[in-house]
Amino acid sequence: MAKLSKEQQLFEMLTPLIEEAGYECVDVSFEKTGPDWILTAFIDCPGGVTLDDCEKVSRVLDPFLDEKDPIEQSYFLEVSSPGIDRPLKRDRDYEKAVGKKITVSLFVKKDGSKEFTGILKEAGPDEILLETDDGDIRFTRKEISKAAPVIEF
Repeated sequence: MAKLSKEQQLFEMLTPLIEEAGYECVDVSFEKTGPDWILTAFIDCPGGVTLDDCEKVSRVLDPFLDEKDPIEQSYFLEVSSPGIDRPLKRDRDYEKAVGKKITVSLFVKKDGSKEFTGILKEAGPDEILLETDDGDIRFTRKEISKAAPVIEF
């Protein structure tokens, strides 16, 4: 069985708390920024996330993290909205994007290109179907280096 990354462990640990507070846990990152380590919980809710929402979730997570102490080094906790251009990472992200325009970047060229833009028609745990101007193209999720919504104004 594969060992979970620190971010995946934290995601699984924090998601129930965030959901109990009435929000969706979209992602968790744990990164070194300059000399500091930053733990960021990305949350979402219908109507969007406000600063008050971030503060509310932070007040829930802070004492829990202090008690469980899952991170060896010192760090700063941040709670943030995912942003409208956040890459699609999890199954739920792809499911929410069905019917919307996205750009898919690949690790290796397919049909002579590494980047495709179109409407996401289907999204499963192992593959997606993208409707492009040149026809429908199926990609395995392992082929995808990055997928993100296309923001049009």
